Amino acid sequence: MTAPGPGRGIGSGESAAEITTTFVGLPRDSFRILHVSTGNVCRSPITERLTRHAVRERLGILGGGLIVESAGTWGHEGAPMESHAETVLADFGADASGFTGRELLDEHVIRADLVLTATRDHRAQVISMGHSAGLRTFTLKEFTRLVKAIDPATLPPLEDGVVIRARALVRAAAALRGWLLAPTAEADEVYDPYGAPLTFFRSIGDEIHQALDPVVTALTGVPAKT
Repeated sequence: MTAPGPGRGIGSGESAAEITTTFVGLPRDSFRILHVSTGNVCRSPITERLTRHAVRERLGILGGGLIVESAGTWGHEGAPMESHAETVLADFGADASGFTGRELLDEHVIRADLVLTATRDHRAQVISMGHSAGLRTFTLKEFTRLVKAIDPATLPPLEDGVVIRARALVRAAAALRGWLLAPTAEADEVYDPYGAPLTFFRSIGDEIHQALDPVVTALTGVPAKT
């Protein structure tokens, strides 16, 4: 496994040495979260960078083995993030630098421990790629709904490591799927703001931020600062 390039891991923007020290040779000590949307220039970059930002805020470190990345089912390979998406990230104090778009590949799904998609169509596309992805692929909002139903006391303590806790969280969420259904089909969707004005991007950013908060709290065991 090689160190991730720009936009490919939680350490994007850090030096190559930092990335190598953190990730290479430690597949069992890491947990990869893959955010998936269509073009990988709007929704999934926002979700990726807000996840990193929230983890850093809670843990004060890069994530204790969490690797956060993104890709698109029709990814604009090498493309920069949409400027409105960068503005949304700035609103939350998150770092948008060093990002480049990627097209979703088999290797991304194979390496991912958790895949969070913007829509049900994206989820279906990931699952159709195979690689036993079904039990670890959810829409973002679906995963949020399931996570909120999990008793934090049933998860391993953070002292056991965030990776062990994250793996247990995914297993618990997968076990609940089918028992805790969405009130409507649209409830699991994050709509595409591509080409929309900044106001719509900001509404999508708020939506993503709200969906991520309970997920990051469950992953880290640390609530957001008020």
